[in-house]
Amino acid sequence: MRKILSAPRGAIFTGWLAAVIVAGSLVAGAAESSPSGDAANGKRLYMTYGCYACHGTTGAGGGIAGPRIAPNPLPLLGVKSKLRTASGRMPVFSEVVLKDAEIVDIYAYLQSIPAGRSARDIPLLNH
Repeated sequence: MRKILSAPRGAIFTGWLAAVIVAGSLVAGAAESSPSGDAANGKRLYMTYGCYACHGTTGAGGGIAGPRIAPNPLPLLGVKSKLRTASGRMPVFSEVVLKDAEIVDIYAYLQSIPAGRSARDIPLLNH
């Protein structure tokens, strides 16, 4: 039987988390202003660039494929750093491929996604 090599689930998350920590250290102590992007265009870009394939159409994640990124996404600088830095299975999106303004729009879309209901609030699940 042939063994398939793959990164353990924790390794993928650790690489992603490391990128976020690096991004956070870049703004140590600096307050980030709230970006104003176009959520509708951000959703279009999110679907066009295939973000949904790993993170789901609402950013809820998909197991080991991609972590949950919405609702309540990381700060914009963390999202941008993750898109621009190689780590794990996440592809790099250079400025040539994805402009900073487009990242702001995608971020606006992620911010616009409402939190789902808790299992306690769904009657069918509480019988």
